[in-house]
Amino acid sequence: MRFQDLLAYKKGFDLAMNIFETTKGFPKEEMYSLTDQIRRSSRSVTITISEAYRKREYPKHFHSKLTDADSENSETQGWLEYALACGYLTEDKYSEFINLSIEVGKLINYMILNPEKFGVKKE
Repeated sequence: MRFQDLLAYKKGFDLAMNIFETTKGFPKEEMYSLTDQIRRSSRSVTITISEAYRKREYPKHFHSKLTDADSENSETQGWLEYALACGYLTEDKYSEFINLSIEVGKLINYMILNPEKFGVKKE
């Protein structure tokens, strides 16, 4: 299996791309702060999942990378909250993004709790 086939990766990628498209409409003065930060954290979720999958030969690295991915996902939720508070997102768009982010978090947690299902060898 390729890391691109992981459900957490697919859903995280979709979220990051939706955030990218939506942030194109954010004010220009946010380009180097909120826009940049939310794009970076949302993209980092999938990149870190891919790194974890490549590190599955090493259970502690797999776990560590996945907890990093979960942290990036939480950071994205924080930036989404700022975007809502600043009026850059509608309540509906915010809810859509948050719900997808929560789903990604659950998938990451499933990977953490069931590493053997992803090819991680028992220690």
